[in-house]
Amino acid sequence: MSGKGARENVFPTRMNLSVTKTRLKGAQTGHSLLKKKADALGKRFRSILQKIDEAKRKMGRVMQLAAFSLAEVTYATGDISYQIQESITEATFRVATKSENVSGVLLPTFETNRTAAEGGSAGFGLTGLGRGGQQITKARETFAKAVETLVELASLQTAFVILDEVIKMTNRRVNALEHVVIPRLENTISYINSELDEMDREEFFRLKKVQGKKKRDNAAKEEEDKKKKEANNSVPEEETETPDLLASKDEDVIF
Repeated sequence: MSGKGARENVFPTRMNLSVTKTRLKGAQTGHSLLKKKADALGKRFRSILQKIDEAKRKMGRVMQLAAFSLAEVTYATGDISYQIQESITEATFRVATKSENVSGVLLPTFETNRTAAEGGSAGFGLTGLGRGGQQITKARETFAKAVETLVELASLQTAFVILDEVIKMTNRRVNALEHVVIPRLENTISYINSELDEMDREEFFRLKKVQGKKKRDNAAKEEEDKKKKEANNSVPEEETETPDLLASKDEDVIF
């Protein structure tokens, strides 16, 4: 059998050759598109990775400041956690979810929105009125920045995980097309072409044989006809003369 490497089990015909070429073109187009998609996702992945590093560093600094401000509040006013739990009736932050399309991949993004009644009810607004009000306000603002940074980090981390899985899947498809599907189709096309060429050579050889036999038969027939014609032309004249019936004499017949 002609052809090397893995190939598909097809019958070598021109129709299968045309179909295989169409499939090969589609596989090459898909490989090119997936390669571009993988490059775009990889670029976005590296960008998100850099943002995650910056957000984690920022988160460490903000949480450090928040811990210090909470310690200042505790030192100035004592334990006010029960007052806050009793006075808060509405969430200060609300998280909204949006989707971003990156090369056909939907990445969720989280955004924080502060409510109109910032800090909750009026009771919390009076907390620390006697002492420590400035420290409480500072701690509230610091923890608000910490929550915003935490939501940003959660959005980046979610996009990071999703992109990681999609990039792995895309790379597997690219490798499968590049190292399995496309070489197999190319080997199949090479096999069909070699078989068709062999069939053409066999057909040409058969036609040459048939044509040669016809020429030999025609030559033999012409030679035979020529010999017959020469034989007819070489007959003696005496054998061909017409006998004289009056000059000949018949024998007497006795009854």
